[in-house]
Amino acid sequence: MIVITAPTSKIGRQVLERVLESGEDIRVIARDPQRIPEAIRGRVEVIQGSHADREVVNRAFEGADAVFWLVPADKQAESVYDAYVRFSIPAVDAVVRYRIDRVVAISALGRGQQRYAGNISASLAMEDLFRSTGVKFRALTMPAFMDNMLRQLHFMKHEGLIRFTIPGNMKNPTVATCDIADTASQLLLERKWSGQESLALLGQEDLSYEEMAEILSDVLGTPIRFEQMTLDSYKQLFLGLGYTEAMAQSMVDMDIAGADGINISLQRTPENTTPTQFRHWAATVLKPVFDAM
Repeated sequence: MIVITAPTSKIGRQVLERVLESGEDIRVIARDPQRIPEAIRGRVEVIQGSHADREVVNRAFEGADAVFWLVPADKQAESVYDAYVRFSIPAVDAVVRYRIDRVVAISALGRGQQRYAGNISASLAMEDLFRSTGVKFRALTMPAFMDNMLRQLHFMKHEGLIRFTIPGNMKNPTVATCDIADTASQLLLERKWSGQESLALLGQEDLSYEEMAEILSDVLGTPIRFEQMTLDSYKQLFLGLGYTEAMAQSMVDMDIAGADGINISLQRTPENTTPTQFRHWAATVLKPVFDAM
């Protein structure tokens, strides 16, 4: 039995689709099961509720041998550690209680660097909580997702802009969520691995936002340029979206760490280089949505 959390999220949905093809028994935890396509919902066992809820997690983990763990965004959390660590405590207890064999979790790059990085630091603390149980554990550690560019569609369509706080000429890796889902599903289905490791997924290339804007201009057939946001305007954006002060600041702290190079300290290898190029992602994922606007 494989348990998949956040099955309606960008990554979780793709993990579920891939694991379904294996014929394994699957159980999902979903706040709103109606958001799972009906054709899929009929093929899995659904536990309704939040995977921060102890009773829900206990029901889901009983009899399972593998768990895909993804902490959903919580803009109302009182602190970033509440959002990641406190949220995960019931699951960690259940890992021990039900003798879960292996856990695959979504995390972030930055382990071992002596800097505070908001959501990144909380993700690493969440990892450590799972590691403390001794469970077989893989943390998939990533830079920014290519799919985050979808949040910029309004600016692209109406202003010909992409806006970020990271300097426009700074090269960074990015990864497509489809490649994350591929790796996660393979690990969930493979029973031979052991130990506890972090697996970095760095995408196919390092690009600056200025280079991404050039690629987007070409793919979308309309001029797109980069504009650097101030940290204050970035924070105000999240506050306007209903984030608490602490969670808005954690987003700022993550970007400060990004500008300091938290995502570029790891050497790229064939093992941590995933296949999807940004240009291909933009053409196949972003452009259809852009054209439909």
